[in-house]
Amino acid sequence: MKRRAHNGSLILGASIVGVLVLTAVFGPLLAGTNPDAIDLAHTLAAPGPGHWLGCDALGRDILSRILWGARISLGVSTVVIALSLIAGSLIGGFAAMAGGRIDEAVMRAVDIVLAFPGFLLAIALAAILGPGLPDLVIALAAMGWTGYARLVRGELLSLRERDFAQAARALGAPPHRILFRHLLPALSGPVMVQASFGIGGIIIAEAALSFLGLGVLPPAPSWGNMLDSGRAFLLVAPHLTTAPGVAIGLAVLGFNLLGDGLAQRLDSYGR
Repeated sequence: MKRRAHNGSLILGASIVGVLVLTAVFGPLLAGTNPDAIDLAHTLAAPGPGHWLGCDALGRDILSRILWGARISLGVSTVVIALSLIAGSLIGGFAAMAGGRIDEAVMRAVDIVLAFPGFLLAIALAAILGPGLPDLVIALAAMGWTGYARLVRGELLSLRERDFAQAARALGAPPHRILFRHLLPALSGPVMVQASFGIGGIIIAEAALSFLGLGVLPPAPSWGNMLDSGRAFLLVAPHLTTAPGVAIGLAVLGFNLLGDGLAQRLDSYGR
C-alpha cells in the first residue's frame, strides 16, 4: 500500500509537471490572443466564451497571460535551479574533497549565508540590482545554492570513503577526476529530489518578488504581477487573482509531489 501511495505521488506529480511543461511550450502558440492586446470593450469581463478566464482591467485576455506566465515562471525556475545546482555542487564538492581548514572555512561561509532568511536576502538583492529578469535570476540563485552545497558536501564525505572512490584513488586518479567522474554522478538521485522541491520554491519566490514589483515588470505577463494588478479589483473581479493563484498552487503542488515520489522511490531502491 505504501508503494502504491508513493507511486501515486510520483505519477500525479509527473502528470501535473508534464502538463505544465506542455502548457509553457505550446500553450502560447495555441492561445490565439496576444497577451498584451488591450481591448477596453472587455474591461474586467467575466469568464465566458471567447475569454474563458475573463479579462483584466485593460481588457487583456487572462488565459493568454496565464499561458505566457507559465513560460516565464518555468524558464526562470529552470535557470535558477541550474545555476544554484552547479554553483552549490562545485562549492560543496570542493569543500568535501579539500577537507580540513578549507572545508571548515567554506561551510562557515555557507552558514553565514544561511543565517539570513532566504527570501529577505532575495528581496534585498533584487532591490539593489533592480527589477528585471536577469537581476531576478541572480537574486534567486544567490538564495538557492547553499542547500545544494550542504547536500553535496554531506553526501561526499561518505561517498569518498567507499570502495570505488578508494580504488580510483589507489590507481592514481587526481582528486578532480574522482569528483567529477565518480562521486558527483552518484549523487544524481538526491540532487534530483532537491531540485524538484527547489523548483516549487523558486516559482513561489519569483511570483512574490514580481508581486512586490522587484521581479518581472509589466506588461510582461507573470503570475506574480498578475496577482498584484488584480488585487485592486478583488471584490468586483475576483477572477483576476483566482486564475494566477490557482496556477501557482498547481505548479508548486506538482513539483512537490514529484519530489516526494522521487524521494520515496530513491529510498525504496536504497539509492
